[in-house]
Amino acid sequence: MGQIGHNTHMLFIDAFLQNNRLDHVTQVIGYHPTYLDVFLRTQNFILRGDGPLPYDYRHFIAIMAAGRHQCSYLINLQKQEFLLQGGDQTWLKGLSQIPQKLRDLYEINKILAHRPWLLNKSHIEKLTKGKDSWSLAEVVHAIVLLAHFHSLSSFVFGCGVNEEVDRAILASPTSDNSAASGGRSSPTSPTANSEPIVNSTSSSSATASQDASSTSLRVSPHSASSQYSVGSPSSHNGEVLVVSGNACSGELEAVGVETLMQRMKSLSERAEEFSAEERTKRFEHVESQSAELLLSPAGMNSTTQVKADIGQFVDDPTFLYQDFARRGEMGDIPTFRVQDYSWDDHGYSLVNRLYNDVGNLLDEKFKTAYNLTYYTMGGRKDVDTSRFRRAIWNYIQCMFGIRHDDYDYGEVNQLLERSLKAFIKSACCFPERVTKKDYDSVLREFKHSEKVHVNLMVLEARMQAELLYALRAVMRYMT
Repeated sequence: MGQIGHNTHMLFIDAFLQNNRLDHVTQVIGYHPTYLDVFLRTQNFILRGDGPLPYDYRHFIAIMAAGRHQCSYLINLQKQEFLLQGGDQTWLKGLSQIPQKLRDLYEINKILAHRPWLLNKSHIEKLTKGKDSWSLAEVVHAIVLLAHFHSLSSFVFGCGVNEEVDRAILASPTSDNSAASGGRSSPTSPTANSEPIVNSTSSSSATASQDASSTSLRVSPHSASSQYSVGSPSSHNGEVLVVSGNACSGELEAVGVETLMQRMKSLSERAEEFSAEERTKRFEHVESQSAELLLSPAGMNSTTQVKADIGQFVDDPTFLYQDFARRGEMGDIPTFRVQDYSWDDHGYSLVNRLYNDVGNLLDEKFKTAYNLTYYTMGGRKDVDTSRFRRAIWNYIQCMFGIRHDDYDYGEVNQLLERSLKAFIKSACCFPERVTKKDYDSVLREFKHSEKVHVNLMVLEARMQAELLYALRAVMRYMT
């Protein structure tokens, strides 16, 4: 295993024993062993632990979720798991062959993946009534699975994770070894030449930093140029994010790490307080700026062209993300205010009550990703990255119409450069469009491990956003 740390080595062994392979997602997350530990425990529990749903249902729900973003990497992995659990092979012929009970879940799958603010108690009620009805416990289990695999698709594409060679050959003999598999560049063996940004903020930070340094997964230059090719057909002809709008709108253009550190320091020293009205205006300003970050027309057209090998798992492919700020005739849908329904005060206890204490695992996973820090940034040490991390988390949830009332959204424009916001939006909302050029063009001074951490925050902040909307709908149905 080379020079990886002991903790990571043991986690890799556990992952191998659970899955009979050490997949590339696990290797990439291995940059951050503190997070990898809770990620593996959570994923193993929702797929293989005690729970109301049959095991074959769990893996097929994962296939349905990954299908919304055309993530072949996850679809092919879960197809194998589905068959290992004794799943009916005819289901793999497509949605037309699955039980009506699973078909009934697809509407929630589609909405949750792209416009979760449209989910309401009527969707929950529809599932729990009639001949093929779901119990509330089954609904919550399914929601957790859907949110997990939607968000994991964002991570797979955002980091350029490619399929393992043996699975790629089994799944698609005509594969072009490019981003069609759900990513672009294959991870190589861990080396010890990189210092990631983040770890749990605890007394063990020095140890964790050393572990993470030892688990850096450097992208092979050869695979990066061939498999993460900007011009490959499977990366939608290399379309990249294009930005419209006023350059003087207060958004941060590309800056170096030193400038970013100075801004974080000045913000931490600022004692200025803003009124509730001013905070609302700042949120709405960031929200409207996000709506101005557009994808190129060519890229938008290509997204509806579903790949032939997974088309059977995708229904209504033209239903995609729309900016919350531009919800148009649905403008009666208000901003989701965390003070009214939060994970800590509401979602956590509800999911725990209905699904075997899974809330404890999810809570630990959210907190680990959010608090992860090694106090480094782009090679600089002793850096407090908390404001940067909070800006990323809150910006992600802002795109889904979720507002943290105690946060000054003006900090988003102070700390997140325009290209980073564009990358985050693409990874969150259109992950299948992310290219290597997008990955390379953001956070240029950051190490690969630090970019992986940004993608972990995309995964977790997005998953929490989906769960907040879904669990609120369940609560409203129950009351």
